[in-house]
Amino acid sequence: MAAPTFRDRMLSHRGARALLSPPGLLGGIAVAVVLAVVGLPVWAAVLAGVAVWALNVLRLAPRGPRRERIDPFTLQEPWRRFVQDALQARARFAHAVERIPPGPLRDRLGEIEQRVQTGVEECWQVAKRGQVLVRARRGIDVADIERRLAQLERAAAGDGLDEADRAVQRSLASQRASADRLDQVIERAQRELRLLDARLEEAVVRTIEISAQATGGAEATGGLGADIDAVVSEMEALRLALDEAGVTPAGGATAGPRDLPPGGAR
Repeated sequence: MAAPTFRDRMLSHRGARALLSPPGLLGGIAVAVVLAVVGLPVWAAVLAGVAVWALNVLRLAPRGPRRERIDPFTLQEPWRRFVQDALQARARFAHAVERIPPGPLRDRLGEIEQRVQTGVEECWQVAKRGQVLVRARRGIDVADIERRLAQLERAAAGDGLDEADRAVQRSLASQRASADRLDQVIERAQRELRLLDARLEEAVVRTIEISAQATGGAEATGGLGADIDAVVSEMEALRLALDEAGVTPAGGATAGPRDLPPGGAR
């Protein structure tokens, strides 16, 4: 998830209020007038007034979100390993970029490095949601559900079921369907995290190869940027789908994600 830039924050409603804050405007004008009256050159007085206004804007300007610290040791396996591998790949990628002399090639790889960072952050977010799904899934005793459904089916073949028994049967079938959906989404999340790690490792190897040659311009990166963009976009789509389904790191999946769009490795 890309953080909003300073320009984006200043174009927001809070940014406009900071720019047009009466105390800042009046304070800057007052300082400029006083300094000009006491004999300071007009240009210097204006600069001082602008500085006062700018300091007030910076004080009131909306702050960007603090980047969350990625700590794989707060996760259980296999989610921890997915995040650890992504972090290691990011570090190796950055090291390979540092070895390339300044120029268009390094600038282009620096842009790709930002997308790699986004991919690592998406990996972290999806892994946290994956762990929530696993915990929710463990709360559904499918073996007991199957046993009780089998009992009801035997009863239906004999004396039949009354309305209460049929309601229980529908409830158990719904719980089993929730477990099936959770299993599918967990498998998909693991598959896409595995894909992300593989793509990041591929990007590292290709970047090491490029840095060893250290020739050519930005075109030497080939389709590396497009490949990273593609897998990051898939990860973002999966996270958003989990968010829409009510799966969050602080929350949970009470009834299992529903109607998640199909996706995964392609």
